[in-house]
Amino acid sequence: MVKIELLTHINAPIERCFNIARSIDVHVASTKQTGEQAIGGRTSGLIELGETVTWRAKHFGIWQNLTSKITEFEYPNYFTDEMVSGAFKSFRHEHLFYAVNDQTVMKDIFIFESPYGILGKVANFLFLGRYMQNLLIKRNKVIKEVVEKQ
Repeated sequence: MVKIELLTHINAPIERCFNIARSIDVHVASTKQTGEQAIGGRTSGLIELGETVTWRAKHFGIWQNLTSKITEFEYPNYFTDEMVSGAFKSFRHEHLFYAVNDQTVMKDIFIFESPYGILGKVANFLFLGRYMQNLLIKRNKVIKEVVEKQ
């Protein structure tokens, strides 16, 4: 199991950060490098509690589908999405938001488990953990840019 924690400081109100972080359209823009598209469930707008989205993206040269569901949601403080089906054995992504003066601290806690036993653990160590962290960093950079331009 791999756990990635990131903090992103954003010069904007918490409500705006929360909404942009759950925007399907901003997510697509933040993952251009993988060709990611929403192809099922909620495919645009702001995802809500209980909704699913199926993503199609190319990772490591292979097209993959992954469906996640919003399992926890408290506006504007946090939401959690968890994998329903996809390439991982499991994943859980917690999105937490803290208002600090006129700014917001966005915290990501991303926990995933790779399939294939020991081979999955080796892949996590060699490249997958770093790859997933870099995807999240790029995503957060786009969220920050979009929110701060509004």
